[in-house]
Amino acid sequence: MVNFHKVLISTAIVFTLGFAVWSGKAYLDSREIWALASAIGFGVATIAFVLYLRNLKRFLGEE
Repeated sequence: MVNFHKVLISTAIVFTLGFAVWSGKAYLDSREIWALASAIGFGVATIAFVLYLRNLKRFLGEE
């Protein structure tokens, strides 16, 4: 079950990173504030997911 959880979190990392990049490009093209906010938000979410995945054993109490 832990391996499946790792796959799900890895998928979330790829999605949020991709959406952050896409939103960043949209901001550079349009200068709309929603695109900048979206890029920042999804960038932060990506970092949070990466930290969670790296510390998964501690979160699950296996350390």
